[in-house]
Amino acid sequence: MTAPTAHRLDYRAKVRRVLLLTLVLNLAVVILKAVVAAWTGSLSLMADALHSITDSANNVLGLVTNQLASPIPDRDHPYGHQKYEAVGALGVAAFLGIACFEIFTGAADRIFSGERGVVTMTTTGLWLMLLVLGINIIVAFYERRVGTRLDSQILIADAHHTMSDIWITIAVIGGLVGVWQGWQWLDIALAFPVALLVIHSGWVVLSANLPWLVDEMAIAPERIHAVVMEVPGVVNCHNIASRGLLGRQVFMDMHLIVQPRDVAAAHAITEAVEAKLEDAFGPTRVTIHVEPPSYQESKISY
Repeated sequence: MTAPTAHRLDYRAKVRRVLLLTLVLNLAVVILKAVVAAWTGSLSLMADALHSITDSANNVLGLVTNQLASPIPDRDHPYGHQKYEAVGALGVAAFLGIACFEIFTGAADRIFSGERGVVTMTTTGLWLMLLVLGINIIVAFYERRVGTRLDSQILIADAHHTMSDIWITIAVIGGLVGVWQGWQWLDIALAFPVALLVIHSGWVVLSANLPWLVDEMAIAPERIHAVVMEVPGVVNCHNIASRGLLGRQVFMDMHLIVQPRDVAAAHAITEAVEAKLEDAFGPTRVTIHVEPPSYQESKISY
């Protein structure tokens, strides 16, 4: 991979700016929730404030892993450092699991203990909670939009986490309004569907990043074969393998049967194959083993 391509892939500065901005907003959310919880005496809101601390922790985690996740290779990491970002996304999934466990245990404790507490919800407190909800919505959609544009797994994962916080906040507001109206059971009843939403967010993050970490096939070998066979001079292409993340960085290796018998002409064809694959699939790094025209192989993949 050439230096200009590596530079084009290095979007970490943009990701850092997003993470710093969302860190400030998430800290503001934690403070507002804690103030309203202390003011109203709401245990569920205080738990929600504790859950929101994980959003700030995720931003700090994202800043650390983003600094490490350079796409530019070096001597010790010849394939780059981008998997650090996937590790950070898995850390977000771990935080989601912890938050889900807290929701279940908190609801169970209130059911078996019968503790209700005295909640003095006011109109001012409700408006502050709606302000918190608005900040969370802005953060979630902003992170998801930028994360999708930059194909940043840590931003997309953090946006999923913030979305879970939005639903938790909505449930808490509904529970507080219900308690305010005398429906003491509503606060506990809403906790369980919220926990299921958190589990779903965690599964989305895991399913998006595990294939990258375990080197799952990035592109179907049939698609690669079809692209390679469009290059003049190629007789066949087989033993195709790929790993990485489509649109970010894909590593491929293959065996190539070419018509020319001299090294220079065969090399020119491999250069054309590499250019064709990059045009078709984005940033790629291809290793090609050239074989003579007499070689025969029917299988295109391992």
